[in-house]
Amino acid sequence: MKALIINVDFGRPDFQAHADEFAMLARGAGAEVVATLVARRQRPDAAHFIGSGKLQEAILIADESEAEIVLFDQPLTPAQQRNLERGLNRRVVDRVVLILDIFALRAKSHEGKVQVELAQLQHLSTRLTRMWSHLERQRGGIGMRGPGEAQLEMDRRLIGDKVRLLRERLERLQRQRTTQRRSRARGGALSVSLVGYTNAGKSTLFNALARTDSYAADQLFATLDTTTRRVWIEGAGQVVISDTVGFIRDLPPTLIAAFRATLEETVQADLLLHVIDASSPQRDEQIAEVDKVLVDIGADKVARILVYNKIDDAGFEPRIERDEHGTIARVFVSALRRIGLDGLRTAIVESDQIAGNNAFNI
Repeated sequence: MKALIINVDFGRPDFQAHADEFAMLARGAGAEVVATLVARRQRPDAAHFIGSGKLQEAILIADESEAEIVLFDQPLTPAQQRNLERGLNRRVVDRVVLILDIFALRAKSHEGKVQVELAQLQHLSTRLTRMWSHLERQRGGIGMRGPGEAQLEMDRRLIGDKVRLLRERLERLQRQRTTQRRSRARGGALSVSLVGYTNAGKSTLFNALARTDSYAADQLFATLDTTTRRVWIEGAGQVVISDTVGFIRDLPPTLIAAFRATLEETVQADLLLHVIDASSPQRDEQIAEVDKVLVDIGADKVARILVYNKIDDAGFEPRIERDEHGTIARVFVSALRRIGLDGLRTAIVESDQIAGNNAFNI
């Protein structure tokens, strides 16, 4: 589908990185980007976000490029979306809906699909409320009598019923996952979760460590469903390694909430391997974004090692770096080239020994 992308520049230093990432999201959703428009603003316009003048420019570009859809790189209010769609005479999809759409496209497992549907419905229900709240204050009157109000209540009730049903399903799946986790814990295996910014190479690293062939691709959110494998590591024995969904800046809160059950693999782990794209110019910002999400889900206290991946692209040598206490803090690897993995295994073994000592002291 031919798409016009509208990027809004508020003067932030990471604007270009944000724009590049959004273009990747658009392509990941299957869009053919035929034109891009940059709108520079100090603050959003209440009616159109980009202002009426820029909207006229967007209409011309959309018509000339024959764009079928407009992708907006910021979250829009229902009123802004409605006004833009009327002006552009095309469907407008904002950043939140685009990410939700990609998640819906990529989810393969039953649990993943339930989580995405729940997030989509929760997002829709909040927009439904906001869209009609200014009319509800009128307490009936012209235009509010008859089936309109009744239809809104019916839509709300249907969405509410579906949300409750999906939450119940997720709770059942969460209980199953907890039971499986307890079973693994009784086996005494170290639990390791791979976390990181989307497209940092988590699944490629997982495949290299587990000697498996889970889906890995150079695209955002290639992995949505948590994959877990038992791996034998000399010195640590059986280690349970989990590959989890990647994070991204401005991740919709509804998605974090819906994927909380999946992300509990991260919270309950003994060790987190925070996989970083060493070749990315935005790696420091991406580390900060992942740290924010780890705080949100309550995983910020779990022992963590930073794994700088893609060193072949970054020009780094494979190595281990320790902190002031002599503990391994950073490991430099190339998962694709299978370089530096022995150093990573050494880090896992040391973490297992530290965890064992702590358990013994307790």
